Amino acid sequence: MSWQKERIDMNVYSQGEVDRWVYSTCNLCSVGCGCHIAVKDDHIVGIKGNGQHPINRGRLGPKGENQWQANNSPDRLLSPMIRRAHGELEPASWDEAMELITSKIRKARQEKGSNSIAIYSTGQGFLEDYYTIAKIGRAGLHTHLLDANTRLCTATTEFCLLQSFGADGTPASFDDVDVCDTLMLFGHNVAETGTVLHERIMQRKQRTGKPYIIAVDPRRTLTARQADLHLQLRPGSNVPLLNGLIHLILKNGAADMKFIEQYTIGFDEMKSSVQEWTPDRAARETGIEERTLYEAARVLSETPSLVTTTLQGAFQSADATTSCVAINNMHLIRGLIGKPGSGPLHMAGQPSSSANRTAGGVGTYPAHRNPMNPAHLKEMGQLWNVDPMTLPAGPEKGIEEQLEMMEREEIAVFWNIGTNPMVSLPNRQRARRALEKVFVIMQDHFLTETAKVADVILPAAMWGEKEGTMENADRTINLLRKAVDPPQNVKTDFDILLDFAKRMDFRDRDGNPLISYQTPEEAFEEWKTVSAGRPCDMTGITYEKLEQSNGLRWPVNAENPEGTPRLYTDLKFHTSPDYAQSYTKDEFTGRALTHEEFAAKKAHNRAILYATRYNPPAESPDEQYPFWITTGRLVWHWHTRTKTGRSPYLQMAAPHGYAELHHEDARQLGVIEGEVVRVTSPRGWIEVPVKISDVVQQGLIFVPFHFGSWEGHQAANELTADFVDPLSKQPTFKHCAGRINKLRRQHTVVEGESAAYIAEQYGLQPADLLKINQLDTPYSIQTGQSLEVPISVLSVPLQPYAPQRSSYTGKTNRDD
Repeated sequence: MSWQKERIDMNVYSQGEVDRWVYSTCNLCSVGCGCHIAVKDDHIVGIKGNGQHPINRGRLGPKGENQWQANNSPDRLLSPMIRRAHGELEPASWDEAMELITSKIRKARQEKGSNSIAIYSTGQGFLEDYYTIAKIGRAGLHTHLLDANTRLCTATTEFCLLQSFGADGTPASFDDVDVCDTLMLFGHNVAETGTVLHERIMQRKQRTGKPYIIAVDPRRTLTARQADLHLQLRPGSNVPLLNGLIHLILKNGAADMKFIEQYTIGFDEMKSSVQEWTPDRAARETGIEERTLYEAARVLSETPSLVTTTLQGAFQSADATTSCVAINNMHLIRGLIGKPGSGPLHMAGQPSSSANRTAGGVGTYPAHRNPMNPAHLKEMGQLWNVDPMTLPAGPEKGIEEQLEMMEREEIAVFWNIGTNPMVSLPNRQRARRALEKVFVIMQDHFLTETAKVADVILPAAMWGEKEGTMENADRTINLLRKAVDPPQNVKTDFDILLDFAKRMDFRDRDGNPLISYQTPEEAFEEWKTVSAGRPCDMTGITYEKLEQSNGLRWPVNAENPEGTPRLYTDLKFHTSPDYAQSYTKDEFTGRALTHEEFAAKKAHNRAILYATRYNPPAESPDEQYPFWITTGRLVWHWHTRTKTGRSPYLQMAAPHGYAELHHEDARQLGVIEGEVVRVTSPRGWIEVPVKISDVVQQGLIFVPFHFGSWEGHQAANELTADFVDPLSKQPTFKHCAGRINKLRRQHTVVEGESAAYIAEQYGLQPADLLKINQLDTPYSIQTGQSLEVPISVLSVPLQPYAPQRSSYTGKTNRDD
C-alpha cells in the first residue's frame, strides 16, 4: 500500500460533541473513500475520513469533505409535484403522484408496447437500487430501454472490456497502482477528478521515485504538470497516438510473442493496422514531437510493469472504444496483465456507475449476462421465476438512441432517476425538445434544470439517509449505513421502486409478488444468488463483512473469500461463447455480432486483439468555427452541481463557468482576463468570462460542463455535438468546433477624460483598456475617439488546489 500512515480529514459543523459517527462511503467520485458521517440531534452535521479504509486511510477530497451540506439545503424537495393542466408544477400526495405514474405506464404499454417505457438512472445510486430497476424493468415492465448517465460518463469502459476480455470488470486495481513501475494516465486528470487517488500516487512517487508517470491530455493540467512525460496531443487524435506507440513497441522488439501466441488471438490483424503509423505520421496527426513519441515508446517497451488508467479524455473522444481497445492491445502484446502492477484500469467516473453495469440496471442483464444469449435469458427466467420468453433480448439502446425514439414518438414515458439530463446531455436544446414530447418522471433531491420538462417529480432521499452498497472503479464493493431518516414525506429510491412494483402488481409465474424483498439487505442477499458463478460472484459478501473489511473486491466467493485484487491471474479470459457477457460488436460499424460470428473467432478463453483503424472526428475546426472546444470537470464541482453547488465553500471556489484560452489566442483575439465573450458552435452559444492561461494548447477552448441553468447561458452542452462512439454509444463531448465573438460597446471620448477615468467607469484596469484598443500609452487617447469596451468583465475566482497536503518536488527520500 502507498499510504504510510492514516490522516483523518474532517469537516464538521456542530455546537458541542456530535452524538454518533456512522460508517459510510463517499458518494461522489469513483475512488470510493471510506468515511464516517457525523450526526447531531438526528441531523447530518459533518464527515470525517475512515483511517482504516485501505482506499484512502482517512483522506477526503474537497468535494467529499463538503458533500453533507446539500442534505441540509433549505430548497430540498419535500413533496411530490405534478404538472397541472395550467402548466405549473404543484405539490401532490404520494398516492396521487404514484397513481398518475402507474396509469400513464399502463396506458403506454397498452397503446405502444413495453418498449415505450424507458428508465434512465444514475451512477450515484446503490447496487440494490440498480438490481431492482433491472428486475422491475425486464421482468415486470418487459422493457429493454434501461440506461443511465453512465452512458455519458464511462460506457466505453464496459465496451472495451467486452471486446477484449469477454466480460466487464477492470483487470487492474488501485493495489496495482501502488506497485507498478510505469503509470500511464490516458485522458485521466486524476488530480482534479480523483484527488485522493492522486495523493496516493504522488506520496509513493515522493517516497520512492516510482512510478514513472506518462500523462496524455490536450491540457497542461495539474496531473500533466506533475508527470514525468506529458503527451499533449490534439483533440481527437487518441487512436493515432496509440497506434504510433504500438508501432514503435513492435519495432523495438518488445512484444512478448510467447504470451501472444498462448493467450491471445488476432495479432496479425492488429499488427497490420499499426504498420502505417510511423513516428512521422503519428507526430503529424497528434502534434506531439517525434522525439517525445520515441521516449514514450521506449518507456512502454522497457517497463517491467504497467498500469494504464483512462477516463473521460479517452471515453468522450472520437473512436473511444477503439482507443481503449488499443490500450488493452498494448497490455496484451507486452504480457502486462494479470500480475502485480500490471493491467488496464479503465476508470469509472461516478461512485457506483460500475455497480449499475454489474447489477444490470443498464444494457446487459444482471451479473454480466448476455442479453443475446438464450441460455442466459433462460437462467434469468429461472432465477426470477418468470417465463424467459417474456424477457426482452438483443442489443441495448443508449440515451442518444432513446432520444431518437422520442422524436419518432415511439417512447411515451421516460423515468429519470437521480440525474439531470437537461444539463448533462450533449446538444441539450435538441434533447429538451425530445423530452418535451414524452411523459417525464423526475426522481431527485432538488428542482434541477430537468424539472422544466418533468410532469411528475418524486422527492428522493440523499446520501446518509439510506442504506446499501456501491461499487467503485476498481471493483471494490463498499457499504453505506443509514445515518439519519430522510425528511418527512421523502422516500428512498429503493422504497419508491418497491411501491411502484406493488402498485403495478407485478407477479412471478407462481402468482407471487415479483419483488419479495423489503429491505436493501434482503435485496442484496437475493442479488448474491444471481451473481453466483458469474465473473462478479459476490456469494461470499455480507453487509457485516463489508463493514469489517472496509470493502471487498469482487469476485468474493468460496475460492476468494477476501476478494480479488486483480483479474485474469490465470490468464483465462471470459471469451467462451456460452459464458461471455457479449458476442462483441464489429469494431468499425458497431453492429452486434451473432453467436455464430463470435464463436467463429475461436477465442476459447483467450483475449482478443483488434485492428485499430483511425476515423477522424466527425466535426473539426474550419473557417467559420476555427477553434476546438473541449469540456471537462473542475476539482470543486461534481457533474451538474446539484449537490456541490449547494456547498458555500465549493460554490465560492468556482461560482460560474468560463472559457479558458491560450494566452496567444487571447492576444490575437484582443480579449482580456474576465471579459465576457460569446462562444458559439454549430448548435448554440454561451456567454462566459475568459480565463487566460498556458494550460490549454493554442487553438483550443476549454469550458467546464458543470454550469447549466436555463437563464444563465453558461451550459457547455449548448455547444457540444451529439455524435456517439459506434460501439459504446458514448457522446463525444471532448471535441467540437467553435468560435469566439467579442461582446463590446463603444465609448466616445469626451474632452478631459483620461484612460484611468474611462477604465474605472467600466470596471477595467487602464492597461486592459489600452490592450483592448491596441494603444501603446494612455496619451494615445484623443477627444472624440471611439473606444471599444467589453459589455461585462467578471472575475474568474477559480481557487488553486493542490491535492497533496505537501507538494511533490520530484526528489525522493530513498530508492525503491
